[in-house]
Amino acid sequence: MPQPSSSFIQGTFVLSVAAFINRILGFVSGMYVARLLGAEGIGLLMIAHPLVPLVITLTELGLPVAISKLVAEADARGEHAKVRRILRVSLAVTGFLSLTLTTISLLGSEWIASILLSDQRAYYAMLAITPIAPVVAVSAVLKGYFRGKQRMQTIAVSDVLEYTVQIACVLALVHLLMPYGIAYAAAGAMAASVISEAFSLLFLLASYRLRRDAPSPGETWSSHLKQGRPTLSELLRIGLPTTGHGVVQSLYGAFQPLLITTSLALAGIGTAMATQQFGMLAGFAFPLLFMPSFITHSLSTALIPAISEAAANKNKLLMHERMEQAMRLGLLIGAPATVILFVWATPLTTLIYHAPEAGPLLRILAPMFFLHYFDAPLHAILLGLGRANASLWNFVIATAFKTAAIFVLGSKLGIEGVAYGLGIGIVVQTILNFFSISGAIGFYWNIRPYFRVGLCMIVMALCGQAGMRYLGNLGLPMLWCVIGSIALSLLVYLVALFFSDPPERNRKAQFSWGG
Repeated sequence: MPQPSSSFIQGTFVLSVAAFINRILGFVSGMYVARLLGAEGIGLLMIAHPLVPLVITLTELGLPVAISKLVAEADARGEHAKVRRILRVSLAVTGFLSLTLTTISLLGSEWIASILLSDQRAYYAMLAITPIAPVVAVSAVLKGYFRGKQRMQTIAVSDVLEYTVQIACVLALVHLLMPYGIAYAAAGAMAASVISEAFSLLFLLASYRLRRDAPSPGETWSSHLKQGRPTLSELLRIGLPTTGHGVVQSLYGAFQPLLITTSLALAGIGTAMATQQFGMLAGFAFPLLFMPSFITHSLSTALIPAISEAAANKNKLLMHERMEQAMRLGLLIGAPATVILFVWATPLTTLIYHAPEAGPLLRILAPMFFLHYFDAPLHAILLGLGRANASLWNFVIATAFKTAAIFVLGSKLGIEGVAYGLGIGIVVQTILNFFSISGAIGFYWNIRPYFRVGLCMIVMALCGQAGMRYLGNLGLPMLWCVIGSIALSLLVYLVALFFSDPPERNRKAQFSWGG
């Protein structure tokens, strides 16, 4: 037992470190691309991209999750031939589906563009990103294999390699193609993603060939595929239920740019301006909002097996202990991040993107996005409890609310209404996931820390605003005003949090719901 446990902890730590590095690299890359392309070019990227996740979701069929589970089980039993069969059957299925759907997408690109693209200048970017689907699908299969073999370092290195190559390629291609127009520059940025994914795939293939198990005599691809029907059935039985959420999310993502630009058109905003405003929202505001969430997503990865194990042992006390730990971590990360993104919204978008007009959108979304830091753990808890169907329906309902809110508010209030609509979707989904958990096993937690952190957030915001004004009056550049005031506010937040921490004997106030 100790060895698997330490292996799991080590793997989680490695992936968390890699996720942090990738988030920084991706943020830096996105910042430079945003500066080079501007809001309009970013809008073209966002409009062209959503078709690809749908193709990838349909080709993967949830197999990466199933592969990691089945490979781990077969490897523990010493069934090395079955491990190879699982990998080869999965590669054959995803390879065939991804190549087929990618070919169809390329052949029908003009028809797809006429339906999905609200701005036809995004056509070249859509063509450039389409070939990424087979590369990502095969990479996902190999990553599922490496997860099952507990080789998390390989996955971490491949991800860091991907982002490093992407930064180099995107800067080179955008600079090279910008003289030909913003549509071609956007296509160059998309092509950089394909190249970086290809480098990551080559690394994964090389890693597999270097450390693969030697095949038995007479063991070939054709023999595995001929005997692969039971293996495929086993894979699909686990994988298919996990695809529902991804399909709905991909379908919505494919139509979201059209939905947003249509609602903006009803508000009297032209196509070019709508594309620019959508680029500010999706390319400037959302990367800042998602920046701190890598920690809660890493936590969610570890939370699913922890909740599953506690549920299997019918240890309700341990389940609630894990849930409270997850919620507290979400609070710890989300509280200061929300204050920073709300108070310094315009200075941050000005310094990072040279786009002060994106600041009000970030300021609108930051308070509602606070719940997102709790939604990832809540989603993981539902999966750990075996309530994937509840999670799927919650997402469907929240997406319906979000769609209606974007259309109604966007057509009346413009891009600010779209931001409110997106925030409403986050709020509804988090609340629904909370009620699903409370209805299943109840929800108990100590409410005192939430009141305490809320007061500390107010103190942090007030001190941050005062610090920003004081440093500005001293005539310091905006960069140093922002860095200094954020550092001061974080220090005040931590001090206030420390001194407001009640003695252990006073931590009695609890709130219970459901169960």
